[in-house]
Amino acid sequence: MMYQMYRPGYIEVISGCMFAGKTEELIRRIKTLEFAKKNVLVFKPAIDNRYSNTKVVSHAGSSVESIVVPDARSILDFVKDDTDVVAIDEIQFFDEDVLLVCDYLARKGLRVMAAGLDTDFRAEPFGVMPRLITDAEFVTKLTAVCMKCGAPATRTQRLVNGKPAQYSDPIIMVGAAEAYEARCRHCHEVIGKPTIED
Repeated sequence: MMYQMYRPGYIEVISGCMFAGKTEELIRRIKTLEFAKKNVLVFKPAIDNRYSNTKVVSHAGSSVESIVVPDARSILDFVKDDTDVVAIDEIQFFDEDVLLVCDYLARKGLRVMAAGLDTDFRAEPFGVMPRLITDAEFVTKLTAVCMKCGAPATRTQRLVNGKPAQYSDPIIMVGAAEAYEARCRHCHEVIGKPTIED
């Protein structure tokens, strides 16, 4: 009887709110693959310079060298024939071309690993993430701990001068613990967000 090997090449996504450990998990997977002698290229968007200009750095302090790119299509400039894995952090900041790039690389037989926020500060789908999660073979959703009540947190709370942000505020505002907290559904607040009660 003939056995057929599966075809290599797939997309895996690590999602969740801020402080859930997405980047930490991405770095753990990268280091495991590097230990296994896989050729891994790590990318991050130029907009994310919170902890380092050249490294992907988790809130907990783990880090790995990365290639900083201005847009998604630039990733293809660095991928060579011997590349096994492409890892992308903060993927929600990329334009829609990142969906085409990820699909192209997976179809070429590469393992594509992406980490990013699944929702924005309004608790609404963030950028390319809904389509990427739908297209991925594997999805890991991580939770944090709510900074108000200690429940599992799935939302990112933006704070402006210590108060909840306005619904009309810009979606993208790069920041860390000074501007954001992890919150559960019940403790998450957005001033002016439409509800069924309005």
